[in-house]
Parts: sequence; C-alpha cells; structure tokens
Amino acid sequence: MTQGKRPTIKDIAQESGYSKTAVSFAFNEPSRISAKARAQILEVANRLGYIPDPMARNFSLRKHMSVGFLLPQDVMYSLGNPYVGEVVEGIGMVCQKHGYTLTLIPPLEGSIVQAVRNAAVDGLIALGMKVGMDIVDILNARKVPYVTIDGTPSAEMPSVNIQDSEAAYQLMDAVLTAGHKDIAIVSLTAAAFSDDSDEDSVPRKRIRGFEKAFSERWMDINDPRHIQQFVSECTFTDGMDVGRKIASQPNLPTCVVTMSDIVAIGCISAFQERGLNVPDDISVVGFDNDVASRIIRPALTTIDQPALEKGAMAAEALFRMINGEHLGNVRMEIPFHLVKRESLAGPRKA
Repeated sequence: MTQGKRPTIKDIAQESGYSKTAVSFAFNEPSRISAKARAQILEVANRLGYIPDPMARNFSLRKHMSVGFLLPQDVMYSLGNPYVGEVVEGIGMVCQKHGYTLTLIPPLEGSIVQAVRNAAVDGLIALGMKVGMDIVDILNARKVPYVTIDGTPSAEMPSVNIQDSEAAYQLMDAVLTAGHKDIAIVSLTAAAFSDDSDEDSVPRKRIRGFEKAFSERWMDINDPRHIQQFVSECTFTDGMDVGRKIASQPNLPTCVVTMSDIVAIGCISAFQERGLNVPDDISVVGFDNDVASRIIRPALTTIDQPALEKGAMAAEALFRMINGEHLGNVRMEIPFHLVKRESLAGPRKA
C-alpha cells in the first residue's frame, strides 16, 4: 500500500486473503461469514488503520441511517423555543436506541420545500404538517415515511397531538374564573411550511378554545375594548418585545394569555423591567410547562404537554414505518393538564 494512501476494502482483501465481498460482509452483514473470517478481517483492518466510509456503507445498505426533524422556523427561532428542544431530545433518544443519527432540517435558502427535497434521511418528523402540503407530496414521491407532531392525522400520516382546543379552553377558563375581563392574547406565528389561515394549525385550534371560554361568559374575543391580540415568535427575546408593547398600551390588561411558556417568561421579564409586579399588577399564563416555567419567579401557570414524550412517541412510530409497517391513520394522543402556579391571581384593584 502506498505511503499516506487511505486503506480501502481492496487493501484489506489483499492483505487478509479474503474476497472484497467477504470484507464488506465483515463490516455490514457479519452473519453472512464465519466468526473466524470476520475476526481475521477486522484484525487486518485495524492493523492497516482502515476506517469504514459511512457514505459507502449507507449506499451498500441503501439507507442513510438518519432520521430528519423538520424545524418549524429558521434555526434561531426553532432552537430558541424550549418546547422544540424537548421534542428534539425525545426524538434523539429513540434514534440513538435504534443506531440512527438525527438530522435537523431548517429551511434551505429560505425554502422548506428545497430542504426536504435534498434531505438525506430515511424518515422525517415535522411539527404541524398535514396532507396537501408541497413537502408531503415530495416525501410521497421520494417514498420517505413521515410522522407529524401537532399536525393533522390522515390515512397516510400518523400524528402525535394533544387536544389543543380543550387545553386552551381550560387555560382561558381559569383566567376568566379568576375574574379577568381585560386580557391580552399572544398567539403563535405559523410554522414555516404552514399557513396563518390554516384552520387545523395549533394557533387556530387554541384560539377556538379561547373563544369557547369567552362565549360561555357572553364575551367576544374580538371586542377591542377588553381583548388585545398580539402575535410572537417562540423565543425569549420576542416575548420581551411583545411584553414591552403590552406594557406600553394606554389600557393595561389585567392578564396576558400566551401560547408558549418562553413567550410568557419574556413578557414577565419585560413587565419587571417596567416596574410591574406579577401577578399583583398583571397576571401571566403560558403553555407547555417546560423547565423554565417552574424556575421563573413567580412560577408560571401553564398547560403541561410532555414535549419529550411527544418526540419519542413520534420517533418510535417512524421507525415502525421505516421497518415496513403501515400505520395509516394513527392518532397518538398525549394527555395534558392545567398547572396552577403563582403567576395567575385576581385582577388588580382599580
């Protein structure tokens, strides 16, 4: 072998006396050769300093040995949301168990379609995906299995969800039961591959839950005299920005209802920056029950939805599909519950 040249399967075959096919089996399908032959081949490979090329191995197996997670926004927004981080952790744990890597797929050159088209993965998980989207057509054309979290289940797409409308109803009901009538609602932006007007999107489902709670008390969510509505990205910085806007309103609401804990925590920080006390001057509630919601002071009233479990459940379903099982219209529902803490109190005295 030439000095400095990277050793190849051919070099190992010549040195060991076995065929290139047997050498390939030693690394990729050891059950197809004897234990003695494999031991001799691996000894020669180790002596030569051979490291298998993962691209070549994956090509021989006709697999990428990687699962893709489609980030719902650009990286800075997606990974700035602890909820997404916990989903990724759950997916990653299952990938590790199956011997796969996890590939994070952000929009490519501003296009999520282009990112999906070029993704070197054996299966894909996305937040808020549903049949009819361009990315789903591409995945079908590529014959890549997929699962959605917080999306719309169909005959072709298993989904992991909570009952978002009911969870939002319970959250707003707790706020109204506490006596609040002047409320700021901070909604979420749609996923990069979704649509703000999509009636099946998570923000729209939660708005319907809020509307139900208002209607039971003869209140209108679109009444500008009492209800202010804002939209925010799911990051602490954007939460602070919307909190400052709320604090600057001539009519300060008595409670802020957000759809994300990290946005709620940003609002609390902005209010404290302006000298407002939570909950004496203004109450704040969130959605997710991530770790930060328990650490922030005052601790956050929120909806608990186990993001890590969502990610793990979606990944396990995806691996069943990768292994040839047809799941079809499987809706995997995760239980939620309202967590009452100190950030919600009655409205401030006039």
